[in-house]
Amino acid sequence: MQTSSTILMVRPANFGFNPETAENNFYQKQDSRSQEEVKALAKSEFDGFVGMLRDQGVNVIVVEDTTRPVKTDAVFPNNWFSTHPDGKLILYPMYSPIRRQERRKDIIENLMQLGFQVNEIVDLSFFEESEQYMEGTGSMVIDHQAKVIYACYSERTHQVPLDYVAKILGYSVLGFDAVQEIEGKLSPIYHTNVMMHIGTDLAVVCLDSIPRLAERRKVQESLTKSGKKLIPITAKQKFNFAGNMLEVGNDGGEKFTVMSQTALDSLNVGQIQQIEKYTTIISPAIPTIEKLGGGSARCMMAEIFLPKG
Repeated sequence: MQTSSTILMVRPANFGFNPETAENNFYQKQDSRSQEEVKALAKSEFDGFVGMLRDQGVNVIVVEDTTRPVKTDAVFPNNWFSTHPDGKLILYPMYSPIRRQERRKDIIENLMQLGFQVNEIVDLSFFEESEQYMEGTGSMVIDHQAKVIYACYSERTHQVPLDYVAKILGYSVLGFDAVQEIEGKLSPIYHTNVMMHIGTDLAVVCLDSIPRLAERRKVQESLTKSGKKLIPITAKQKFNFAGNMLEVGNDGGEKFTVMSQTALDSLNVGQIQQIEKYTTIISPAIPTIEKLGGGSARCMMAEIFLPKG
């Protein structure tokens, strides 16, 4: 099952700029607005996003962030946990010590109270002790149908925890290096979901960011072999969050590709038409969250694949 019709989102309480994550997330930008203004804008953008999903019949579980401790990135829950159809819930090792506080037991309990079955919690946070990280479905872009995990290695995505997760899920790993040019210098792309997205029928990927031709070809061939329609994006489009998409569903079986308005505005007519051939586009405007948080629409949604019963 590639697509979930239930999404968990965390409404921010103290959204803002995190200097720890900015060390390798070059999408984050500080500005002169007051903290109160930023918090109010982030909440407004979040509420508008949830409204757009619900208008299309997507089930959205909204969890309020706690005010203490202050968690500037709590709006991006997909990095600290993932859920799976066999009832597994995996907790991930996080690069930023501030972000480790986002792992909340009460959120898991809330899912169980809503009738979702959590049969096993796999806690991989112990990897943090050896400074090895793997930030959930930021680090991994998963083709559930082909059982392949795509991942670009970086300071936030290390091979040992990645292989550990693959073994737990019974999936194979296709790992590679991906880079982007920042101020004339090539730097690793910190999260795989910045440069690629996989839906049921299509894959959006910035192939140009994979410098080794053999690895680029391997990714391309693997996606094509699994039956995906490949939609290449440029490095410029990637910088506008065009790789940061997620396919979601509703109970009526309709499929939607969710991307920010920034991402949609960067796409050309042909790319949009190809996506709309398979899905309907939902495009919330989240400029404050994108600018200060350095994450976009996909990062704000944690898919709930758990069984209900």
